[in-house]
Amino acid sequence: MSMRTVAGRPDHVVVVGAGLAGLAAALHLAGRGRAVTVLERCAVPGGRAGRHDLDGYRMDTGPSVLTMPDIVRDTLAAVGESLSDRLQLTRLDPAYRAHFADGSVLGVRTDAEAMTETVRAFAGPGEAAGYQRLRDWLTRLYHVEYTRFIAANVDSPLGLLTPQLARLAALGGFRRWDRAVGGFLRDERLRRVFTFQALYAGLSPQRALALYAVIAYMDTVGGVYFPRGGMRALPDALAGAAADAGVTFRYDSTVSALERRGRCVTALHTTGGDRIGCDAVVLSCELGESYRLLSRTPRRPWPLRPAPSAVVLHLGVRGDWPGTAHHNLVFGHAWRTTFTDLIRDGRLMRDPSLLLTRPTATDAQLAPPGRQLLSLLAPAPNLRQSRIDWDRAGPAYARELLDVVAGRLPGLSGTVETLEIMTPADWGRLGLVAGTPFSLAHTFPQSGPFRPANLPGAVDNAVLAGCGTVPGVGIPTALLSGRLAADRITGVRTGRARRIVDGAGRGR
Repeated sequence: MSMRTVAGRPDHVVVVGAGLAGLAAALHLAGRGRAVTVLERCAVPGGRAGRHDLDGYRMDTGPSVLTMPDIVRDTLAAVGESLSDRLQLTRLDPAYRAHFADGSVLGVRTDAEAMTETVRAFAGPGEAAGYQRLRDWLTRLYHVEYTRFIAANVDSPLGLLTPQLARLAALGGFRRWDRAVGGFLRDERLRRVFTFQALYAGLSPQRALALYAVIAYMDTVGGVYFPRGGMRALPDALAGAAADAGVTFRYDSTVSALERRGRCVTALHTTGGDRIGCDAVVLSCELGESYRLLSRTPRRPWPLRPAPSAVVLHLGVRGDWPGTAHHNLVFGHAWRTTFTDLIRDGRLMRDPSLLLTRPTATDAQLAPPGRQLLSLLAPAPNLRQSRIDWDRAGPAYARELLDVVAGRLPGLSGTVETLEIMTPADWGRLGLVAGTPFSLAHTFPQSGPFRPANLPGAVDNAVLAGCGTVPGVGIPTALLSGRLAADRITGVRTGRARRIVDGAGRGR
């Protein structure tokens, strides 16, 4: 089945936004011989992968979990660059340390043998055998989904009617995620480790389809990595490679309007008074802003549903905290009610489960000598779900969260300094839909060909990229989104879309 592309042969493409999707689009387009100009409203690349430096702390204000580095490798390879020349990655072991309310602790290892023995010691031989079967199922699920359902453009639901769809159904991909994992593991603590990722998709494990468990494959099998210099090193590496490949970057340039001739965009205008001509445009800004520039919001049979948001605390701490790893899952007693609070009722978690990240566990240079840099993420309702006055309630809620962590993870010594608090109101002021950094939830009507299309149809030479369009939210998918946008302009390069089996770079 052929794939729709933009009209003509665009020689000069303008990319709006230097986030991960925009950078990936620029790299793939440059590698295919197109002249590319990137317009970015901020002074640095990154988009959602933001940064803030304060008093010697180098804070990453966006995503903290990096998986599937082979997708980064493929993105750089589009212009003949190697990953090792641009980025120094450390594979985290454990990928997470899970702290449970009963006081038990589990290091989540991505090596098969190491994790099997860890589970055996934690929950017994029966659960260890269940983990091995679960790992095999997650791997097969990923193999079936990646090439056709994640890393390819699909023009209509009919494009999904392939043998892979039958294999996906046979694997139980249309069961509920929680029940599918429960078929392998009985220990409720272990089940949390392999289903908490549903929150990344804006869903509860009890309602999410099992096909979304590929997210659990990415971190618990593929592995979790961290770049030297912090997460900002990723967009810096991509932007550096793009610039060396001839891509022109214009920072501090906010696009105000698109100039058209008929159904084609011929130029972009910035708030600074510049006019940049183009043959095609990739809009990798927020979905709502893209539709505003296009002067058209596509009609849908149901309203778009944003994912839950988050409160994020960036903290500075004196001394060490040996009881914690780089990434720490801090679970409360409650589980099902956590998702009910967030997603159904639009209220704060009554018994919070949190993600505590300590990047200085891997790169001590991110904080002043003798100090640790921490970020604490608490899922929260988005601005459409609740009427919380975050400017008033934010500081008090931050103190509550700190008390929760101090009570569950003893050993936090020294003075805790709050460097920054980000609430849904702050995300909203940055222009993120409903004040959530996680964009649109991955409900079934907002996934695959049902997600807002990257070929919007308002004009003949505009393409969308980013987490609001296909394939979705997260670093790997944002990079793939940029490549899918490039494919819409140049057509697909054959022999390139391969399945990534694990973070060590082995393919099948």
